[in-house]
Amino acid sequence: MKRFLSIVGALIGVAAMWEGYKWFGQTTDGVWPGTSRELPVATDDLTMPHVGEIVGSLFEPVQRGRSETLAVFLLKSAWFTFREAAMGFVIGTLFGLGLAVIMLRTRVAERGLLPWINISQTIPLIALAPIIVTWGRSTFLSDTQAVALIAAYLTFFPVAVNGLKGLQSPNPADVELMQSYAAPWSQTLWKVRLPASRPYLFPAFRVAATASVVGAIVGEISSGVRGGLGRVILEFASRYSTGPERLYASVLAAALLGLVVFGLVAIAETVLLKRSGEEARA
Repeated sequence: MKRFLSIVGALIGVAAMWEGYKWFGQTTDGVWPGTSRELPVATDDLTMPHVGEIVGSLFEPVQRGRSETLAVFLLKSAWFTFREAAMGFVIGTLFGLGLAVIMLRTRVAERGLLPWINISQTIPLIALAPIIVTWGRSTFLSDTQAVALIAAYLTFFPVAVNGLKGLQSPNPADVELMQSYAAPWSQTLWKVRLPASRPYLFPAFRVAATASVVGAIVGEISSGVRGGLGRVILEFASRYSTGPERLYASVLAAALLGLVVFGLVAIAETVLLKRSGEEARA
């Protein structure tokens, strides 16, 4: 509840600053008081529509002659993007954990793979996305699966890096105890290293979850995949002059989707830690 209230308070604070800046700019004709220097962002209704207009657009028909409101339309688009992001999150998480286990297993793999994992994140996603979609269309992958791979590209990095750090974090005495019992390496991994890596993994999962949404939206924008928030943002951007509040509403929907996936991971973490604590007390 505290986290929810903090999010609501932050949204109210952003809206208040938005309206305050707009009022200030319109009062001073878009310049700093006593000078001729213009403000960094124009405050006219086309550049900065009122918050009330943005919220009000959610309850207007998305198109003339249709009863479907913009809010319902954005909700459907967000669900489409969420499915792509969820698929990318699962793929990226499994791939990242697999790399972390491989790098943990041998020092040679760590020295050989870790630099390339870091370098992979320097490739512009907006340039990589059309290539992945084109490859997918020439094979058996659908556009949705290709966008999921784009989301996985952003997802695997924090999981691999934090996962390796977490798997290396157990107390050496605990590892030596398992070795003294002649426990196989896989059992040590499951019983000792994975539980010890939770403080490192769950922050990585939260970052990866929000990154998967970013990857899915960028993939939709870059490849022209229809049905998700990326395409909606692209279409409303092309018609910005006739309805700027709709573009802001779609961007707000994307931000809220990021908060939702972040919250889902946080809830999963709370439930898992609570269950682990109950098992430990038992």
